[in-house]
Amino acid sequence: MQRRQRTEILINGSREIPARLAQQIIDRYEVNTLEQPNNGLVMMKVRETSQKSLFYLGEVFVTESKVQIGQAMGLGLVKGHESELAYQLAVIDAAYQAGIEETKHWTEVLLAEEEVINHKKKAFQHKVLQTKVNFETMDDGN
Repeated sequence: MQRRQRTEILINGSREIPARLAQQIIDRYEVNTLEQPNNGLVMMKVRETSQKSLFYLGEVFVTESKVQIGQAMGLGLVKGHESELAYQLAVIDAAYQAGIEETKHWTEVLLAEEEVINHKKKAFQHKVLQTKVNFETMDDGN
């Protein structure tokens, strides 16, 4: 599983999952905190579609944390003020970077959570589409 996909699942899914996965690592390995969770601002890039050029839309408030397990470093970066989640993401990232055995069993958990996220998105989209007005079928009274 790619790092980006894994991180999106952990951020968008249940907060119980990153807490549980990170705790598995914390209980069994020495986790050195390189950077306590702290707040910052990150410039957000956006691609303008017609000219295909990048520009900065503005700043996003984030929480960032860095940890180390053995020689592997992990980074946790999350939008908003979420210190615990940033730390948990950093621990999980470091565990994957270090190739720790426990990470091999996490794919099933993450893929199941991705299904839950996708189901919730589809249900939300269905609700939104129910409110959509089709102007072509509206009668103007003539």
